[in-house]
Amino acid sequence: MEENRNEELSKEAAETETTETAAEEQAATEDTREAAAEPEEKDDASSEEEDSKKKGFFGKKKKDKKDTQIEELTDRVQRQMAEFDNFRKRTEKEKAAMFEVGAKSVIEKLLPTVDNFERGFASVTDEQKEDPFVQGMEKVYRQLMASLESIGVKPIEAVGQEFNPNFHNAVMHVEDEEAGENIIVEEFQKGYLYRDTVVRHSMVKVAN
Repeated sequence: MEENRNEELSKEAAETETTETAAEEQAATEDTREAAAEPEEKDDASSEEEDSKKKGFFGKKKKDKKDTQIEELTDRVQRQMAEFDNFRKRTEKEKAAMFEVGAKSVIEKLLPTVDNFERGFASVTDEQKEDPFVQGMEKVYRQLMASLESIGVKPIEAVGQEFNPNFHNAVMHVEDEEAGENIIVEEFQKGYLYRDTVVRHSMVKVAN
């Protein structure tokens, strides 16, 4: 009887040990499967990241509505600034041209007065030059010429210069062996420049 009982106990112990061993083997198998599955999940995640990067490089990203509005407003402001700058430059150029035309018109009206002063001084004798009235007129003439010079008015050189149709107006020709060819020998009316622009041509006599 005792031997049978011992045999049963040993069988139960063997079965229990076999069951625990099988459970451990099953657990180890499940761990191995989980470990093998993790790299696959990581591979899937990395492939998704690569796909998103490819979409970022090659796919068209849709612009935000605010960004589009900012770009439109920026472009509009830049265009308006460019148009205003062009308008400012054009206006300044037109003002300068109008001022020059107006100044030339005023100078042309003053030149006959200058001519009358010079004709009057040409007729004054040496004795009359000491007269206070003549001296006063001479001071007025000098002041007038200084004012014209300060704004860019200067006389055109004529006598002894070669005739230049851009500055001189030949009203007479004379044969003169002492003078060179096409040389101005006499000036009838003085010409003037305003900032290198002819206000009035010189009226001259040209030799040969």
